[in-house]
Amino acid sequence: MFEGTVRLFLVWLGALLLMAPVSFAMAQNVDGVSDLKLPGISSYATPKGETSLALSGGGAITLSAQLTDKGSDITRGIVWRVFKPQAVNGKLPMVASAHGGTAVFQLEPGSYLVHASYGRAGATKRITVGKDAKRESLVLDAGGLKLDAVLSGGVRIPPKKLRFSIYEGTAETNGDRALIIPDVEPNSVVRLNAGIYHIVSTYGAVNAVIRSDIRVEAGKLTEATVEHHAAEITMKLVRETGGEAIADTSWSLLNESGDPIKETVGAFASMVLAEGDYTIIAKNRDRIYQKDFTVVAGQNQEIEVLATEAAAIDPEEGAD
Repeated sequence: MFEGTVRLFLVWLGALLLMAPVSFAMAQNVDGVSDLKLPGISSYATPKGETSLALSGGGAITLSAQLTDKGSDITRGIVWRVFKPQAVNGKLPMVASAHGGTAVFQLEPGSYLVHASYGRAGATKRITVGKDAKRESLVLDAGGLKLDAVLSGGVRIPPKKLRFSIYEGTAETNGDRALIIPDVEPNSVVRLNAGIYHIVSTYGAVNAVIRSDIRVEAGKLTEATVEHHAAEITMKLVRETGGEAIADTSWSLLNESGDPIKETVGAFASMVLAEGDYTIIAKNRDRIYQKDFTVVAGQNQEIEVLATEAAAIDPEEGAD
């Protein structure tokens, strides 16, 4: 009976995914409940009328959550959601919710599904409420992850230019990985279920990208720092060495293989690049100029492209 309810729950969730984007928290297997992805509170059927969710005469149920099976109760940051297991119009009715740590609910005797989310970690459990007070606990099997990145030699990277994305550790058959959290700021703590995650660190917005697999352990804060081999480069078109940058210049950046990787317009072309060899092409007033240069990890530099007849190239050749 309960397995059929869970299957119906999963079918309903699939329909929700087709209707609108919602935020999700992963649920673990607890007491035989299959893996579920629970959307936000507003996506569930809410109770009708003004009746309080805390019912007098019902059984008092105290819910607590721990990071590990031997851990202490989590005192804050949990979102509790209680659902009836029988669907109404294709949705599981949510009968109660709470924020904080340990929560006490007065519920009518019967069977319920309880979900506890703690950041991006979460667990679901089936409970039975009787007339007598009782206590239930959920083990989240979760920990924290704190990410940072540096340049060669331990040089700090400006936080505004650094972002992380957290993916599932296991790739799909096509090689893709499910994105869990995008745009994570450095040194922020992310709560996750224990396991291996694929981390993508991006410095700047071009090609300075580092990938790594990191294990999150239950009940622990995992701190990981990756090292970027890149530098900040500023390019300008000048009429003489040390001269003023020429405005209204179009820039095209090519990698060592000749593939275009960045285009921009302006007197300056500033970007973060991974170490390696590049060619920069500058176009101004139908004249095209180019220059080869090398990026050395950790060595920020300014590249000057001279706007001279000797440096100019044929426009058709430059287009190739």
